[in-house]
Amino acid sequence: MRFRDRTDAGRQLADLLTGYAAESPLVLGLPRGGIPVADQVARKLGAPLDVWVVRKVGAPGHAELGLGAVAEGGALFLDREMMHSLGFSETEVMQTAEREAREVAARISRFRGVHPAPALEGRTVILVDDGVATGGTVRAAIRALRTRWPRKIVLAVPVGAVESLDSLSAEVDDVVCAHPAEFMSSVGEFYDDFRQTSDEEVQAVLARMRREQGPESAMNAGDAWWV
Repeated sequence: MRFRDRTDAGRQLADLLTGYAAESPLVLGLPRGGIPVADQVARKLGAPLDVWVVRKVGAPGHAELGLGAVAEGGALFLDREMMHSLGFSETEVMQTAEREAREVAARISRFRGVHPAPALEGRTVILVDDGVATGGTVRAAIRALRTRWPRKIVLAVPVGAVESLDSLSAEVDDVVCAHPAEFMSSVGEFYDDFRQTSDEEVQAVLARMRREQGPESAMNAGDAWWV
């Protein structure tokens, strides 16, 4: 299965999630690429949309090599087995993690502005990304969400590596994936158009949803963290 772009992927994914509409869910997209997908899901379900910010923790001197992730809410996931096998110390990697945590805080401000973080306690939360390869960033997001006591967490992606989805299924209440892939080298290989989503596109989607839906009664101020 291939998707034309993230909008097409979001529409196909949304069709698999209609059963959750009755639970008045909150849809959270992982920026930046997960937001156009989550936008279509939120529209289909008539649900509010927000972001949950996550940043990859790259290896020192090799940023493209992911050793973990840090998420809004303070959750940190590190692949310590990989760290040790590659010879990176805890101190080195934590310096990178702290830098990424500051970037998470900056992106929260950029994407939400004066709007408070969503209240998650007792709610069904649908966490959306444009795909899952290794699953490190998604895992950090899930662990952060758990600290906010949602009633249910549903991980929803258009495409994902079967092995990663199986591993993540132990941490959520449901996994919905339009195309579980036995073999994948990258998420982008399943898209005809996988151009990077810009900050401006994320801001535009969120601004439009806020205008269309008005104040969301279940929103409240989030706690400051790691600043």
